[in-house]
Amino acid sequence: MALEAPEAADAAEAIKEASEERASSERFRRRAAVAIGVLAMLLAISGLGGGNATKEMINSNILASDTWAFYQAKNIRQTSNQLAANELSALLLSQPDMPPASRDQVQRRIDSYQATIARYESDPSTGEGKVELQNRAQAFEQRRDRAARQDPNFDFAQALFQISIVLGSVSIVATSRRLLVLGLALGAVATVLTLNGFLLVFELPFA
Repeated sequence: MALEAPEAADAAEAIKEASEERASSERFRRRAAVAIGVLAMLLAISGLGGGNATKEMINSNILASDTWAFYQAKNIRQTSNQLAANELSALLLSQPDMPPASRDQVQRRIDSYQATIARYESDPSTGEGKVELQNRAQAFEQRRDRAARQDPNFDFAQALFQISIVLGSVSIVATSRRLLVLGLALGAVATVLTLNGFLLVFELPFA
């Protein structure tokens, strides 16, 4: 009977250790599951940001192209009016003996062309002068270029989030804290990239 007491104590200790190890494993799995859930949420946010950046890039590029086409059309019309005004001015110079009534009529036509030329150059009331169109097109180009710089951040972030989620899932099956730590580290890098996608704090050297 004296030998049974140490054996019973060892068995009780082993059961206690096994119970503690099992409880520790359960705590680890719960925490890993929560971490994976957070990573999945961040992946969704990154995906939303990437989708919006892509849409902004495409839409701004289309708007910039359309605005430059409108600008070019205005420029062609302005040039046509300028040529017509120059021809009438040359007519007045070549015919100094033109009757006053005819001269006044030609001069009014020249003034009308000049007014149209000035309106094509800048028309703040409608916002469709060349100056206004150029500013608008350049603003669209700036938006397009900003979205183009944002997009790679979201692309890389999504890839890293997906890898980190896979590592986290494997860590639960294998009860491997190292895999979870590695997944969280990749998730942290992906989070930084996601934030940079929205804020553009720094430029990606490899984008």
